Amino acid sequence: MYSIALCDDEMEELNRTQESLHHYMRLHAISDFDIKKFENAEELLYVMRHKDYMPDILLLDIYMPEKLGTTLAKEIREMGSNSRIVFLTSSRDHALEAFRLEAAQYLVKPVVEKELFTVLDKCFRDLEEEAKKYLLFKVDGKIRRVPLADILYCEAQGKRQYIHLSDDTHLVLNMTMGEIGGLVLNYPEFTKVGISYIINMNHLDTLNAREAHLDNGHSIYLPRGSYGVLRENYFRYYCGGGGVELPE
Repeated sequence: MYSIALCDDEMEELNRTQESLHHYMRLHAISDFDIKKFENAEELLYVMRHKDYMPDILLLDIYMPEKLGTTLAKEIREMGSNSRIVFLTSSRDHALEAFRLEAAQYLVKPVVEKELFTVLDKCFRDLEEEAKKYLLFKVDGKIRRVPLADILYCEAQGKRQYIHLSDDTHLVLNMTMGEIGGLVLNYPEFTKVGISYIINMNHLDTLNAREAHLDNGHSIYLPRGSYGVLRENYFRYYCGGGGVELPE
């Protein structure tokens, strides 16, 4: 489900923008859409920081009494958010700052629906492409965007779960291995190895009955009975299972 947050100190503007979004949903037959409205910046920041709320798209007014929308966007970026930010404003005075904050668009009020819909089309196209390449994890209270290609393997050590990355760093996650698997095993390059490992086969260099050697020089000792399954999955991923046998 896609999530959109609206933040504007004027309720009339919030309702108008919400109605435009509902119109967009009807035209595009979109049902998996969640819209939340916020009348001030601090309320939005509180929900994002304390309730694990990370919207895909943010529609922000710039001129709000307690905090400028650009200041709000900067704080959101510092939280690690890669949300698409669209500024809705009555002035172009902050256009350059909006650009520096990687805003998806800067629309001047009164917003023309056609212009808003064009921006939404691009945001959703970008989100669909990005979803194929990145995963989001909560690390130390912040949302961390991790490229799939950077994940070497996932590991369970007792009650701790680790994501090992290609730059020789790792993330410690407050998730179960089953929850991690629910994310990464949707991608064909990842395969489960026993109960403690999930390996990115794009980083698998060589393989024998005891160890899997990764392309960064690290090795993983294979759990008993896991070699045959890993070998078969590795072969199927690269060769499509065309009847050729890997050497023992």
